[in-house]
Amino acid sequence: MATPRQAELEIGQRLARLRLSRNVTQAALARKAGIGVRTLRRLEAGEPSTLDTFLRVAMALDLEEAILSALPEGCIRPIERVSRKGSERRRASPTSKPRARSTWTWGDGQDD
Repeated sequence: MATPRQAELEIGQRLARLRLSRNVTQAALARKAGIGVRTLRRLEAGEPSTLDTFLRVAMALDLEEAILSALPEGCIRPIERVSRKGSERRRASPTSKPRARSTWTWGDGQDD
């Protein structure tokens, strides 16, 4: 998927196809998920939605394991654990490589 919008459309279509393959109405799924039917329709149409709405529908369709399995655990590498003396990382550190500076400046006449 190239854009978040395309991902929203694909997720909505997949949810709608899954609901239909299970012979569940929008009203029944919305009720089970604890959301409104219009909210479910917007989600299935690929319109912007909240993570909460998506998760409610996914859980109502018994998809929580599939969602969690799609995300890697992000475990610390053994060598990093040794170098950090067993402590877990709490935040990312900045990269040590300097960023390449752009040569573009305002009013230089390029891309006008």
